[in-house]
Amino acid sequence: MTLSERSESKGHAKYNAHMPWFVYIARSRSGRLYVGMTTNPQSRVARHNAGRGARLAQIEGPFDLRYVSSPFDERSDARKREMQIKAWTRAKKEKLIRGEWV
Repeated sequence: MTLSERSESKGHAKYNAHMPWFVYIARSRSGRLYVGMTTNPQSRVARHNAGRGARLAQIEGPFDLRYVSSPFDERSDARKREMQIKAWTRAKKEKLIRGEWV
């Protein structure tokens, strides 16, 4: 099974190996912040809002896209940044959303 076939089976859209990756933060109706990564943040949040994707998104949606990172050429770099942001405090994530932190 290829990577794109695995991605499809997990509900992710196919992606071209040369597409940039983005880290995003979306806010749920309850105010919870969700951090994820994708090649198309707007489409990904729309999938969350349609009840597809991560379990948290299914429970906490709908979401409002609040932050999108600069593009990453490599998926692994986006994943590292995603994990870094996930480890941050809520206050630090809010500063990033407001453009006060990089």
